[in-house]
Amino acid sequence: MKKIRVGIVGIGFVGVLHLEALRRLGNIEVVAICDSYDIERKGKELFIENTYADFHLMIDNENLDFIHICTPNNSHYEIAKYAMNKSINIVLEKPMTYTIDEARELYYLAQRKKLLCFVNYHNRFYSGPAYVNNTIKKGEIGDVIAVTGYYVQDWMLYDTDYSWRLNVEESGKTRVVADIGSHWIDLVEYMTGLIVEEVFADFKTVYPLRKKAIGHIESFSIENAKEYENIPIETEDIASLLIRFNNGAIGNAIFSQSFSGKKNDIEILIAGKNASAQWSLSKSAEVIIGHRFKPNEIVTKDFLMMKELIDTFDYPSGHTEGYADQFKQVFKQVYNGNKLGLTATFYDGLRQMVINERIYESAKTQQWVKIKDIL
Repeated sequence: MKKIRVGIVGIGFVGVLHLEALRRLGNIEVVAICDSYDIERKGKELFIENTYADFHLMIDNENLDFIHICTPNNSHYEIAKYAMNKSINIVLEKPMTYTIDEARELYYLAQRKKLLCFVNYHNRFYSGPAYVNNTIKKGEIGDVIAVTGYYVQDWMLYDTDYSWRLNVEESGKTRVVADIGSHWIDLVEYMTGLIVEEVFADFKTVYPLRKKAIGHIESFSIENAKEYENIPIETEDIASLLIRFNNGAIGNAIFSQSFSGKKNDIEILIAGKNASAQWSLSKSAEVIIGHRFKPNEIVTKDFLMMKELIDTFDYPSGHTEGYADQFKQVFKQVYNGNKLGLTATFYDGLRQMVINERIYESAKTQQWVKIKDIL
């Protein structure tokens, strides 16, 4: 069997996750990696012989079938467009691009060239969200009337915490919304089948000035810096959001990277007319179905109880699948042609870009803003 040739651009925290997940799929060969920082050392440590500091050279030289783009947001468009014009399929980290216009152009380019192009909204592939999606499709909790929850972290709690994501020129207008809020919104739309139609947002920047370590320090590193420089911050540390959905349901959420003790926690509670459904990343293999006149149910990942979802997980009942496994599940679907239709496409990525922009607009104007003009 011919192996699919893959290259990865961006070998930081997420790029390495992509590499590890791809290596778990037997039909994939990661033939090259590209990064602007210390790429030869990374190649040796990761046992990748072909390393590049220039993505153009990697794309031109390696006869790739797919490219995975795990770089800062402002570089996604340039890398993806160059690869797509060489008829290479794409897997992009979110947010899809730096601007809506860039995302829209890539969407239409993918349509014209008939390429397989996806955005890595990996949280869809935990068994819990997939089960809720299936339960709501079957009408088991009734019409959805409200949704609430949060996505919170604490890695930006102190003024000495810094990442490229804080830089508007690299990350874009929003930070918390684009980085983690978009995951929550994508999950809610996926789980409920509803569409966010209107938003009202409020932002808070905890530290208008942060201390950036002098020198190169990777995201999520616990390495302590010796020297700092002061950097003005223009993006939000916390976002509070009200939502109106297309069926008349209402929702609210908080997104924060300054929530002490919460390393990476997602909570979604969906109220239906007959029952409720609750899922938390901290107990990712469980869904709570809430009832009024009978005991609540705790549904755990189980081959027998989740037959319709059998292609979204690999391990048997009682064997938890975690963060890295969801990357594997996304890529398993991608390289199977997305036959189940569960993986986020370039349309989904573009849609989240538009929602991010409208949330930003709402926070600035302090008004309700409609989600429209996706294409």
